[in-house]
Amino acid sequence: MGHVSQSRNRNASPLIGSRAVETARRALEEIAEGTIGAHIGLTGVSANVATHRFEADVPGYPGWEWNAVLACATGSSHVTVNEVALLPAGDALKAPEWVPYSERLRPGDLGPGDVMEPAPDDHRLTADSFAADAVTFVGRDSAQYLTKKGLEEAKQRWRTGEFGPNSEFAEKAAMHCRTCAFYIPAAEPIGENFGVCANEYSADGRVVAASYGCGAHSETRLEESDLGEAETLYDDELPVF
Repeated sequence: MGHVSQSRNRNASPLIGSRAVETARRALEEIAEGTIGAHIGLTGVSANVATHRFEADVPGYPGWEWNAVLACATGSSHVTVNEVALLPAGDALKAPEWVPYSERLRPGDLGPGDVMEPAPDDHRLTADSFAADAVTFVGRDSAQYLTKKGLEEAKQRWRTGEFGPNSEFAEKAAMHCRTCAFYIPAAEPIGENFGVCANEYSADGRVVAASYGCGAHSETRLEESDLGEAETLYDDELPVF
C-alpha cells in the first residue's frame, strides 16, 4: 500500500493540489477585494490546464463564482496563472420570473412625487355609489367609493399593527385608549373600536384601536417618591463659583 501511495503522489498533477488552490486564491485576491468564498471544485482539467472555482459573495451578482485558470508545463511543477474572472454559474443569467408591478409594491414604497394609479380591478373601490358594498357619506360625492371589504381590510391592518391591542405598548399598558382624554373616537362607518390619538408624545395623529394603550394615558399618575429624612439636601442648580 505504501508503494502505491508514493507512486500516486509522484504522479499527481501540481494543478490540483492544495498548493494550486492557494495559488488560485492569491491570484483572485488581487481583484476580488475579499469576496472569495470556499473552493467549490475544478473544471476543464487536462494535463496542462485546470480551472479552480470559488464561491463569490459580490453584491449584485447572485449565483456567480470566481474562476482562476492555472497552467503547468509538461514535466514541470511550476504553476502559473493564466486568467482570473468573475463568471456566472448555473442559472445566474436567467431572468427571474416576471412579477407584475402591482404585486411588487409594498406598503411604504410610495414616496414624494410618486404617482400610483389604482388597479382597474381593485376590490377596495367601486364606481357605483348604490352598490351594496359601497361606503358612502352624506353630502360627499366622488368618482369612486371605498368598498366595505376595503374598509374591513384597513381595520384588520390597524388592529394587528403597531397601534393595535397586541402591540408591545398595548400589552404593557395599564390603561386603554378608550378611557383616555387624548382618544378621539371615530364615527361610522369605522365604528367605536377605533379612533385617533391626540397626544403628541404618543401615537399623535394615528388611528389607534380603542383597546390600544400606552404609558401616556391621560389618567396616568406617578407615585410620589419617599425621600425620607435627608440630613443635607443638594441643589444642583446653584452656581459652582
